[in-house]
Amino acid sequence: MSAMSETTEAIVESRYLSAGANRYAAAADWSEDGLVAFGSDANVCLWNPADLGGISRILSGHTGHVRALKFIPRLDEETSAHLVSGGDDKELRLWAIDSETGAASCVQTVREHTGPVNCIAALGGAASGNAAGRIFVTGAADAAVRVWAFDAGQITLLQTIKTTKKYMPLAVALSPLDDEARGLVLAVAGTANSVQILTASAENGTAGLDFSLQATLPGHENWIRSLDFVRETEADGSDLLLASASQDKYIRLWRIHQGTALSALNATGIDLTVDALTPGNKIHKISAGETKYCIMFEALLLGHEDWIYTARWSRTRDGKLQLLSASADNSLSVWESDRESGIWLTMARLGEVSREKGATTATGSIGGFWTGLWSPSSTTIITLGRTGSWRRWDYDAGEDMWRQNLAVTGHVRAVTAISWSQDGVYLLSTSSDQTTRLHAEWIVGSSRSWHEMARPQIHGYDLNCIATLGATSFFSGADEKLMRVFTEPKGVARLLSRLTNTTTTPSQIAAAAPDAANMPVLGLSNKAKLYGHGYEIACLAASHAGGLVASACRASSLNHAVIRLFETRRWTELRPPLAAHALTVTRLRFAPDDRLLLSVGRDRQWVVWERAEAEAEAGREGGGGGPGYTLLQANAAGHARMVLDAAWAPPLLPPTVGGGGGGGAGTAVFATAGRDRRVKVWVRRGPRFELGVAVALEHPVTAVDFVPEVTPEGLLLLAVGTEAGRLLVLALKVDGGEVEVVSTRSVSPALCLPKAVLQLAWRPTTEGGEGRELAIAGEDGSLRIYKFGV
Repeated sequence: MSAMSETTEAIVESRYLSAGANRYAAAADWSEDGLVAFGSDANVCLWNPADLGGISRILSGHTGHVRALKFIPRLDEETSAHLVSGGDDKELRLWAIDSETGAASCVQTVREHTGPVNCIAALGGAASGNAAGRIFVTGAADAAVRVWAFDAGQITLLQTIKTTKKYMPLAVALSPLDDEARGLVLAVAGTANSVQILTASAENGTAGLDFSLQATLPGHENWIRSLDFVRETEADGSDLLLASASQDKYIRLWRIHQGTALSALNATGIDLTVDALTPGNKIHKISAGETKYCIMFEALLLGHEDWIYTARWSRTRDGKLQLLSASADNSLSVWESDRESGIWLTMARLGEVSREKGATTATGSIGGFWTGLWSPSSTTIITLGRTGSWRRWDYDAGEDMWRQNLAVTGHVRAVTAISWSQDGVYLLSTSSDQTTRLHAEWIVGSSRSWHEMARPQIHGYDLNCIATLGATSFFSGADEKLMRVFTEPKGVARLLSRLTNTTTTPSQIAAAAPDAANMPVLGLSNKAKLYGHGYEIACLAASHAGGLVASACRASSLNHAVIRLFETRRWTELRPPLAAHALTVTRLRFAPDDRLLLSVGRDRQWVVWERAEAEAEAGREGGGGGPGYTLLQANAAGHARMVLDAAWAPPLLPPTVGGGGGGGAGTAVFATAGRDRRVKVWVRRGPRFELGVAVALEHPVTAVDFVPEVTPEGLLLLAVGTEAGRLLVLALKVDGGEVEVVSTRSVSPALCLPKAVLQLAWRPTTEGGEGRELAIAGEDGSLRIYKFGV
């Protein structure tokens, strides 16, 4: 039977958004309003560093990784900020962000580039609304630079510039040449060791704008990653400075001066002798319209020991000019020019001291900084590391030093599995980025905010599954043949107790591991490792009583598609393994009372395993109780295609009287999710489970989970996630073995994911909480917690 009730939109509030940033130098920007936008997989994330709430919005629309972002300078009368993003899908998207509500939407999509968009530069705020209007420039892997006009909330293409040497632009910078912006200068660099300088006259506005190549600046010895313009002083007619950062570990500064070569030399203070003009400071003559300019080399900044990804200018409130550089040597440098000698010096160095320059291993090394950004006030610096996490420093004027503060973090690849602690205090997530992360709600008085609190596992393999085991342990499976068990250290237990404002009992502290331990040689853990499988671990589950662990691995035959059971007292396998599936088991779920075990797989079938009452009681006491589980029922045609997920309903029906077959209370209903675009709900009628209802959806169903409690109206709530990222909640009524879909509530497309929902998990009931919170693991690398209305 197939059923689908009328769909309405659910009342949903975003409680926590976690996502790691893409590791591209141009994939982030900081607006004049204090909002940071950064690319995360195919998403654009919005974050205000001054707000402890973390990421406020995740904007979906791109179909490839976002590589470049730039805010368009805003006019005073505008109520919305505008952001341009580009990436691997070769598209440019224009986003409008309401300055008061923070609501954002894509207002225009254009596709002129034929390669991934690598960089974007916009005309500075001082030039907005003048002769040049508002323009921006994009550089892409199609070896083209394109000039765009932004007017009346829309963008239009003005010019396409093919790079002369057919190299890929990795950095562009745009600036007015004079105070009225009647002349414009564009710097372009990338997979070559020189900077191209183009100019255009803006006397007739954007209508006659035409950039032409004027000079090529040599000097660098490797690819150039970053370009940025700034006025030397705030005085009218001040010279323009250009910073270029390269993989050759150096930053070069260039001076652009209005006038003749002689006036340029006088401005720099160079002694006008015969030997003054060496190849290193050759003067390049350029023009914009009728106005002449000169460009010459100004300074070489030495100090970094690895590639430099970004160099960005900033001016403090007292007018002092500073340059921020971010490098793969794990450091940020703040440069200033000495007022007496004019020599550029490092005034502050932030980051790490490490011998592993630019390391990309999974052993916990920093891996360098990929971008550095100034706040609009120049008092805060943020930088992006290899792990996708942001780091933040705030300037303390009283102590004249930079202090590290809170920033946002997140997975950088697909979030493959999630698991709540039994009391719902924290959430564990694991990912293909080879990390396991612990997230919890920080409670300070009436203020509540979610944060990543710890990273309990950094692995050498992609992680596939995770489950909590009791109050202080979890175990995980990865692309290796064993499972690893982890116990919470006492320090973490105290930290969570203090920050989450919860009470940690003495027994929980005693159960936690010491803060430090002797590690075995060449060992990743001194806890139990569970062996037995022949291939990569695919899924696992822990019994609610904590006495048993079930696991399965990737398989293409009956011999390997077995389910292995381990008892947790001595960490020994209970034999024989459970054999019924012919292909990989995709999900294992214990019933609420642990008497039944449900397995589903790629072979399109589901299997229910039953445990004897006496052995169940033994397992409840923590002893494991022997093999216990035997085949109760297998449905070889559960779905028309592979079954991807399954979930047990909470206790609903009273215990059956006679002939119940050990099902007991609350084990009578489960749901399965299939690639055949069906959610099927199965009900126990006598000794067997039968189909209660089948719900057809538009896309393959990838994740399901039941709310752990029955509603006051006696309904079951089932969350459903699809391969297309859609989310909905089904309200089910079970009466006498019949199942009816009472209502269907869908989540707004703006809150849905751009890629598949990989797992769903309702938060266990917490004291004093209203509504229900759902954790969502996405293939897009995002982890979300949404609160649904009561």
